[in-house]
Amino acid sequence: MAVADFRERLLECLGGPWPDPSPLNAKVLETKVVESTQGDGYRLEKVEYDNEPDDRVAALLLIPSSSSPARPVPGICIWHQHNGEWHLGKSEPAGLAGNPMHHTGVALAREGYAVLCIDAIGFEDRQRNYHLQAGNLERFLFLKYVVAGKCMAWKNILDMRRAVDYLSSRAEVRADRLGCYGHSMGSTHTWLVGPWEPRLKALAGNCCLPTYAGIHKHELLHCFPNFVPGLNRYGDTPDIAAQIAPRALHLNFGDQDDGSPIEEVHRGVETIQRAYQAQHAENSFTWFIQENTGHVLSPEMWEKTRTFFARHLK
Repeated sequence: MAVADFRERLLECLGGPWPDPSPLNAKVLETKVVESTQGDGYRLEKVEYDNEPDDRVAALLLIPSSSSPARPVPGICIWHQHNGEWHLGKSEPAGLAGNPMHHTGVALAREGYAVLCIDAIGFEDRQRNYHLQAGNLERFLFLKYVVAGKCMAWKNILDMRRAVDYLSSRAEVRADRLGCYGHSMGSTHTWLVGPWEPRLKALAGNCCLPTYAGIHKHELLHCFPNFVPGLNRYGDTPDIAAQIAPRALHLNFGDQDDGSPIEEVHRGVETIQRAYQAQHAENSFTWFIQENTGHVLSPEMWEKTRTFFARHLK
């Protein structure tokens, strides 16, 4: 199937065209300065803006102390993991809770990036105003969008595009130097939003490319954004990631990660690689498979990630 035809089918399967963006009506709710003797401090802001007219959300923004409207810095959006921890979302990469391994927003802010951390719908602050919670709420939301002719991935992509709207609106941020990073479900979010958000110049995903072939063969239960109704008639998940070409994309994998069977990862990487070759952008797609490693963000994986962003955003 031609690239343009697949893109059209993909949008139909997701749920159709994106609505025109409404005003952000953004507001800073709280500010905290995080000092550092190493000269890599940052300002942590809790902000609020409108995703949609009836969907106002909170986010956490980390701004390096060295940045200002006169000296804007590159910006990175972080999409958090799933891990069955619905009480956690933006707070983990922002360094306020969760596993220190995933305090990636803090690490990137200390390297000079403005970092925006948001909650996926159904996580952390975005469980409020619902009677159902945790896994039951997530299932309800997925089904709610399905019966409306859309899916969870459609809503996630819409929300992530609004996050880019907000980050690019900040005077301290270089709107021409934006990227995104995610681990696990956050990696899924990375290759989901990539085709629809050209302002993201560098996208990095850690540990997640669960193809439908692998899901069906191994009977895997994955988070709902992976399941785009009807898509398997036209292609598989690597075909979505391939739509990011020719912009910079890096993916990390562990060869013992049961959530992304390694034989399918190899096939998926080949699919993406062909798309980049077709656009003469071979050097813009990189990947790293670490031996004897599972579903983690290892020091080696993080080094690949930070080097990737330094190459494409600095």
